[in-house]
Amino acid sequence: MNSLHLDGVAVYQQQHCLLQALDLTLYPGEALTVLGESGSGKSLLAHAIMGTLPAGLRARGQLRQGSQTWPLADAANRRALWGQQLAILPQEPATALDPTMRVLPQVAEGWRGEAGSAQAEARGQLARLGLQAAQRHYPHQLSGGMAQRVAFAAATLGGAGLLLADEPSKGLDNRACATLAQLLQQHLADGRCLLTITHDIALARTLGGQVLVMRGGEVVEHGPASRVLQQPQHPYTQQLLAAEPPAWPAIAHPAPGDWLLQGRSLAKAYGSQALFRNVDIDIAAGERVALLADSGAGKSTLGNILLGLTRADHGSVRYRDGLPRTAWQKLYQDPVQAFAPHISLHTALHDVLQHCGQPLASLETLLHRLRLSPGLLARKPSQVSGGELQRLALIRTLLLQPALLFADEPTSRLDPLTQQDTVHCLLDELARIGCALLLVTHDHALAGKTTSRQLRL
Repeated sequence: MNSLHLDGVAVYQQQHCLLQALDLTLYPGEALTVLGESGSGKSLLAHAIMGTLPAGLRARGQLRQGSQTWPLADAANRRALWGQQLAILPQEPATALDPTMRVLPQVAEGWRGEAGSAQAEARGQLARLGLQAAQRHYPHQLSGGMAQRVAFAAATLGGAGLLLADEPSKGLDNRACATLAQLLQQHLADGRCLLTITHDIALARTLGGQVLVMRGGEVVEHGPASRVLQQPQHPYTQQLLAAEPPAWPAIAHPAPGDWLLQGRSLAKAYGSQALFRNVDIDIAAGERVALLADSGAGKSTLGNILLGLTRADHGSVRYRDGLPRTAWQKLYQDPVQAFAPHISLHTALHDVLQHCGQPLASLETLLHRLRLSPGLLARKPSQVSGGELQRLALIRTLLLQPALLFADEPTSRLDPLTQQDTVHCLLDELARIGCALLLVTHDHALAGKTTSRQLRL
């Protein structure tokens, strides 16, 4: 295929510029990876190209390939390209997958070849992603990492010339990340174009090609991955690379208090698939515990059982007496699932303030600490970035001052610098209110820095 050219791509909300005009060229066989802070405009770039910007936002500029030109202001003029020429792997697979369809037919819809081969091609794609056993599952039966891989299979089955991958490694364990990288590299080896938006610097290193770094809607650095990721020139890029968890200083952990929760002989299976059995777990007040396992091993399910959100097949959970129902809180891996879609963020957060009797100053302090503009609260959940919504979900949970916080991949949508600030804020607040932490993560370095005990399923 020919190179793709983006001329003067910009995104506006009324007169406010969210993404400054930029020019890019995507070459077949060469990766272009976009790094940058949450809310910097990375995902807006992908949706401007696809013509899928949220209501209230408009794009400028044009997409060119050979003698063809598509003005980006006309969101409908690229729909005929979807699937065969343009495909997007969205940041939120939970909202991209049809909840009424099983996995196999949903992936097969992306096939553009002979109709009779769609199911076979879909089975092969799912097998390459380690999802043979999930073919008959519905999306709600998938872990976050599994849903991400299903969305990838659906997006890539049609062989689109340009794949826009928005946080493709989010929620994946190391083995699944390696498989994903191989698939993206195969997409490039087939002579196609790839634009990857990620906070995963390791993935950017693996893909190579060109790297573009964004901050505040502007490009601050652009060049070969070998140069940008090894000898960054811009101070922000330098800070970004220095903020990866292995480079964090040691963090002091508070001494645990009396027992808070006890799980005994816990077991759970879905149909013939056993997730875990005979699991014993104790968590003490103020303790920080990490839960580690491959994607789909049952980490989220175990946490849900401990919080009473899911029933165990066998075993029991005992809770310390005298605590309110709000003492047991969860941070969801997909924060969009935790907010009512048609209610403003202002209402969602102020309702919590009213419920728990917290002053407005508590909300304002946390917004400032997490570098979030109060103006974001006027928007609905779909009108903020995934990283912004993830931090707003954290604020809402902290306002309830829980005794135990089950945090399921709580920083998966954050760049390394924002992740570091957010984790330090989270740990400070948990220490202040004496809250225990059960952390689910695939990042072993993050687990080692933030918790004093790690459990493996």
